[in-house]
Amino acid sequence: MRYDLPDLRLVAAIADSGSLTRAAEAVHLAPSSASHRLTQLEAALGVPLFARRARGLTPTAAGESLLRHARQVFAQLEQMHADLAPYASGLASQVTLFANTNAINCFLPEDLGDFLREHPQVRISLEEQPSPAIIGAVAAGQVEIGVVAAESGTAGLETRPYRQDRLVIIVAPGHPLAVRQQLAFAEVLAEPFVCLHAGSAIHTFMMNHAARLGGRLDVRIQVRGFNAVCRMVAAGVGIGMVPRSAVTAEVRTVEISDDWAPRDLQLCVRSSAALHPAAAALFAHLAGKGRPQVL
Repeated sequence: MRYDLPDLRLVAAIADSGSLTRAAEAVHLAPSSASHRLTQLEAALGVPLFARRARGLTPTAAGESLLRHARQVFAQLEQMHADLAPYASGLASQVTLFANTNAINCFLPEDLGDFLREHPQVRISLEEQPSPAIIGAVAAGQVEIGVVAAESGTAGLETRPYRQDRLVIIVAPGHPLAVRQQLAFAEVLAEPFVCLHAGSAIHTFMMNHAARLGGRLDVRIQVRGFNAVCRMVAAGVGIGMVPRSAVTAEVRTVEISDDWAPRDLQLCVRSSAALHPAAAALFAHLAGKGRPQVL
């Protein structure tokens, strides 16, 4: 049995008005055409849908049953229309975004929250990766937008400034290094460290720089977030290295003199002009957030 939407709308209009003539007018049919449609539908179903009375047409039990289902169909169609409407503006889509540890922990939660409140129909696939891996993924077209350390080589990619930050050493207030204003990373290689988990972008970064200096970090404990690093350091578990913007506990900060300590962040894409509307909107939103931080 095949049901046509015009037939279902006619049945609903008859039930609402109690009149075939008024129902035909409501659904923009000639009365004769409406009568023919109703007769054909009842014949196909094998049951009368309306009782013909002196005061008009009233639904039979079968008619009431059909009406319930018809109204559910209409409601689902309205919901479908509402769900699809954002696509007409070109903004309903999923955006792929790769970012390093600093960006994900310190800046993106608020910035993405602002964007998604403005664009609730957009979905974002966010993944943490080291900056070199992000650049490679963007260049290969595997991801639409990347957030990387500004000093990373991004030749061939379009970039925009995003945020300014700086890596610092954090120590407990009573630690011997707490009186230092500045130090080189090489000076602390022998210290026990509190680090983010292996595989995080900053963990990889720290290990690589320690290896370049011919050393290896003494990782006493690994945790899952910068806040946990700060709390562990404050408790005297070890020292840590975090972005200044992530320092949230009662710890002392010591400047790092190495030239890689400034961790300005930038956005990178293959071409902003080639981004689909949702990705372009996110790229513009994040670029607009690119204001200097107080370091």
